Amino acid sequence: MNAPTAFPDQQKPVPPYKHTPLFPLGPDTTPYKKITAEGVRVAKVLGKDMLVVSREALRALSEAAFGEINHYLRPGHLQQLRNILDDAEASANDKFVALDFLKNANIAAGGILPMCQDTGTAIIMGKKGYNVLSDGEDEAALSEGARDAYLRRNLRYSQVAPLSMYEEKNTANNMPAQCEIYAEGEDAYKFMFMAKGGGSANKSFLFQATPSVLTKDRLLAFLKEKVLTLGTAACPPYHLAIVIGGTSAELCMKTVKLASARYLDALPTHGSPDGNAFRDLEMEQEIQKMTQSLGVGAQFGGKYFCHDVRVIRLPRHGASLPIGLGVSCSADRQVLGKITKDGVYLEELEHNPAQYLPAVEQALGGDVVKLDLNQPMKDILAALSKNPIKTRLSLTGTMIVARDSAHAKLRERLEKGEPLPDYFKNHPIYYAGPAKTPEGYASGAFGPTTAGRMDSFVDQFQAAGGSMVMLAKGNRAAVVRESCKKHGGFYLGSIGGAAANLAEHCIKKVEVVEYPELGMEAIWRIEVVDFPAFIIIDDKGNDFFKELNLG
Repeated sequence: MNAPTAFPDQQKPVPPYKHTPLFPLGPDTTPYKKITAEGVRVAKVLGKDMLVVSREALRALSEAAFGEINHYLRPGHLQQLRNILDDAEASANDKFVALDFLKNANIAAGGILPMCQDTGTAIIMGKKGYNVLSDGEDEAALSEGARDAYLRRNLRYSQVAPLSMYEEKNTANNMPAQCEIYAEGEDAYKFMFMAKGGGSANKSFLFQATPSVLTKDRLLAFLKEKVLTLGTAACPPYHLAIVIGGTSAELCMKTVKLASARYLDALPTHGSPDGNAFRDLEMEQEIQKMTQSLGVGAQFGGKYFCHDVRVIRLPRHGASLPIGLGVSCSADRQVLGKITKDGVYLEELEHNPAQYLPAVEQALGGDVVKLDLNQPMKDILAALSKNPIKTRLSLTGTMIVARDSAHAKLRERLEKGEPLPDYFKNHPIYYAGPAKTPEGYASGAFGPTTAGRMDSFVDQFQAAGGSMVMLAKGNRAAVVRESCKKHGGFYLGSIGGAAANLAEHCIKKVEVVEYPELGMEAIWRIEVVDFPAFIIIDDKGNDFFKELNLG
């Protein structure tokens, strides 16, 4: 038998190897500011100049990064919000949301209240040049810096550790961080830091399509259907990223995340036989127009479902076509950093967002109906029943705050034959989880949670007299619409992504009612004044988002 030899003939001629990076990025044009020159030096090693980076330099850069991105935004993102105010084609609700985001950015820029109550998972990507040395344990140093930012600032601890398959405990420091370090480059250590909230992370989707989708009409139709599934729960307007292809499913989704952060903007705009990634600018414009035609808008109808779109085309295995979708939300939190022989640098974010506000605040959002929440629940329901969906409300009075863990506790009571507590029947239920309360403030950042996570509880709770008025962000499943029609309930939508503004101006008192051991997931009682909301689902079965094909 002529079996193949274990080793191929090394004398067989092959063409010279020409390496093409998969992601050939252009020059870095990021504006940077110097954080420190400490902890960085140049040393001779085997006759070569090597950049030596101390552990403390890594820790300090990471702490500065996570402090900055929870309070400041990139100038380009703020300009996009201002563009909505200046666009005659934008809906009144688009403009109302955009103005609220600009107000929120100005409050967060004070450095006390973070821009969103969900201060995110700490994600760090490093690219270490071959002429860079460090003390070792780079991941530990970078993670420590992220932890220190969460401990020292008014940021929320969102990470839970599994003690068993079903038992979890909050880590109480927002660790662990997700830290990935690559060997790439020459004389610098470069970074991207990201605080990724649960709402936008949950809107990351992988579709294993087939190559038959790769015609223009079929691909655009496929993407339109999938873009609609994003809904509004992650606080649009979005920075939408779409990736077509990938040498693996995980590379496809990693590229989605980087593209949503505009990290890959400097890719070439055409492909090559070598298989490099590229941006398709024409498709970006087509999909941007498509998102504007959907009518979803900035949460409550209009043009601005997305600020912008990035479409990245990757090489693929001939038998596979992974397609990835993802977003960066209104808390658009990422920042670049670098360490060179000259010091430690961080991307310059906008510390003066007031310049993007209009000189005179515009009257936006239509007529407002004021609603007293301190009246009996039957009267609150009767007042809401007089108004159609899309009505803008101003809420004043008492609300109960409860999220996933608290809902699970209350469901256990019902399943044991016990009634819901009176507070859950007598007041509207706000789905939220606050960040830490700064000294001298009534509340920390306290914006709405994605409503869909509580959909499965609604019918059971409303049948028991609770959750008759719910307040959160985003679209809901049909089961909620049907339950509200059956039991006479309402779902109100609040502006997602404006947590600092709500804490500064609307929330006047916060106290724990039950389950303090759940931390930010405890049940709270809050007093609010002029809290903004819209009627999304009413007691007649009408659903605003169903009209937009999101229900």
